[in-house]
Amino acid sequence: MRAVVKCGTLTALGSLVLSALVAAPANGAVAAGSGSGTDPVAAARARAAETRGVARAAERAAAAGIAFGACPEAESLPAPIACGTVEVPLDYAAPDGRTISLTVSRAAASGPADRRQGALVFNPGGPGASSMYFPMAAALPEWKRIAAAYDIVGYAPRGVGRSAPLSCTDPADSLKGPTPSPVHPSESYKRERIAEAQAYARSCADRGGDKLAHLTSLNNARDLDVLRAALGEPKLTFMGASYGTYFGALYATLFPSHVRRMVFDSAVNPDPERIWYRNNLDQSAAFERRWTDFLAWVARHDKAYHLGTDIEEVRKSYEKVRAGVTREPAGGTVGPGQLQGAMLSAGYYDDYWALRATALSEYVKGNPKPLIEQATAHPEAAADSENGNAVYTAVECNDAPWPTDWSVWDHDNTELARTAPFETWDNAFMNLPCAYWPAPRQTPLDVGTRPGELPPTLILAAERDAATPYAGALELQRRLPGAVLVTERNAGTHGVAGGGNTCVDRYLEDYLLSGRAPVRRADCAARAEPNPISLEPANRLLDPHRRLAAASRR
Repeated sequence: MRAVVKCGTLTALGSLVLSALVAAPANGAVAAGSGSGTDPVAAARARAAETRGVARAAERAAAAGIAFGACPEAESLPAPIACGTVEVPLDYAAPDGRTISLTVSRAAASGPADRRQGALVFNPGGPGASSMYFPMAAALPEWKRIAAAYDIVGYAPRGVGRSAPLSCTDPADSLKGPTPSPVHPSESYKRERIAEAQAYARSCADRGGDKLAHLTSLNNARDLDVLRAALGEPKLTFMGASYGTYFGALYATLFPSHVRRMVFDSAVNPDPERIWYRNNLDQSAAFERRWTDFLAWVARHDKAYHLGTDIEEVRKSYEKVRAGVTREPAGGTVGPGQLQGAMLSAGYYDDYWALRATALSEYVKGNPKPLIEQATAHPEAAADSENGNAVYTAVECNDAPWPTDWSVWDHDNTELARTAPFETWDNAFMNLPCAYWPAPRQTPLDVGTRPGELPPTLILAAERDAATPYAGALELQRRLPGAVLVTERNAGTHGVAGGGNTCVDRYLEDYLLSGRAPVRRADCAARAEPNPISLEPANRLLDPHRRLAAASRR
C-alpha cells in the first residue's frame, strides 16, 4: 500500500474477464474498464486485445533475452550483481507501438548449474517501490540456500526509478517544512487540501502525458509476464510484498498456467469492492490499533523513556510533543506533519520503536535533536521519494473508481477519525488527487482461480499488520484455492519474510526450495519484542517499504 507509506492462456482470461467487470463503482464515482468506458463488452474486448499483446511482447522478449552487464553507477549495486533492461509495450492493446524499458538486476545462482531452479523475482510493493536492490539478498546468510538455487532478480516497475519514470511535482517541494497535520481538520484547511489535490492531479496529467493512463496494476502484471519470458523462464517464481501481492494475484488470475511458485507477503485485500478507496479506510483503522501497540510498549518500558506507565499517559506525552512542535517547529523544520510522518514508521516496523520512543523522550526532556534527525527530510532522497509518491498515486487512481464527491470523503473520514485519529486524515489527503484524476478509471479485476488451476501458493501475514490488515490475507486465500496461509500471531511488522522470525523463514525456504507447504494454515509465534536499549533499527533488506519510508520520512 502506501509507501511512507498501496500471462496465462487467452482461454483462461476468457473464462474470467466478464465476471471481472461486475464490481460496483464506489459512491459518487464513474467506472471504466481498460479505457473503454462503462461498456462491459467493449472492456472485455479491450482486455482480450491486451492479452494478445502480452503474448506478442513475451514472444519478442523471449527471443531477445536480457543483455546483463555492469550496473550503471546510478543503481549503486556492487559486482557481481548485473543489470539489464527489458522492453515492454506502453499499451498492450498496441504491442507494436511505443515501448518503454524496465531496468532489471540479477545475482546469478551461486550453486551448481544442475541444481539451479530458475529465477526468483521480487517486488516490494508501493505502488512506486523498486526491487533493484533485491539481488543484494544473495549475500545474506539467511538467503544462502535460496541464492544457491535461484537467480535473485529485482526490477523497477513501469514509472519507477529509471523505468520510464513519472514525476508529478518538483522534488524540492517535499523538503518544505514545517507542515501541519491536524487530527480533526478545519473547513478552511480541508479547502486548502482540496485545492492542492486538484493541482497535483493536473500536474500529473501535464507531466505524465500519454504515459499516465498506462500506469496500472494490470499492466504491472502483464509486464511481469514479459519479464518472465525475457529471463528465459517457462514459468514464474515470484515473491510480492504488500502491493506486490495485489498485482501478483492479478498475474495468478490472468496467467495461472505460467505460475511455478508464488509467495504473497503481507497481502492486500483483493476484493474489487475494496480497491482502493475502502482499503485505505481499513488501513487507517488498522494503524490506530498498531499505534496503540506502540504506546503500550513504551508504557511497559517507562524506566527507559519516562513517558508514562499506561497507554493514556504515553498518549498525553505524545500530544505534548505534538503541541510543542506546533507552537515552535523543532529546528525550524519539524512541525506536526514531520512528527506524524516519523511516527508512522513505528506503525510499519516495530524495530523502529526504540528509536522513535527515544526521540519523544528526549524532546520532553528538552533535547529536540533526535527528533530533528529522525523527522527531517533528506535532500538526497527527494527525487526518489517524489517519484515513488507519483507512481503510487497514478496506479491507485487509475486502477479503480474513486468517490468524486468531496462530501463522501468528508463524511467517511470524519466518522473514522473519531475512533482512529492517528492516520485517517493524512491518509485521506494523500489519496485525494484520485477524486479529481483526469485519466480513465479501470474496473478492478475479480481476483481468483478455479480449484486445480493454480499450483499451491504461500501467503505470509502478521496478525496485527496495519498497512495490509489481516483480513486481506484471509480474503486472498479464499480466492486462490490451494493457497497456504502462514500467520505470525500477535505481531504487526509489515513484511514478514526475512524479518527475523525463524519459523516464518523456515516455511518460506521450504516452499521455495522444495514446494513443500502446510496443508492449509500454520501459525508462528511473534518474533521477540524490540529491545528498548537499542537505537539501531534492524536492516531488514526485504521489508517492503523500508527504503522509501526511511528516505521520505513521511
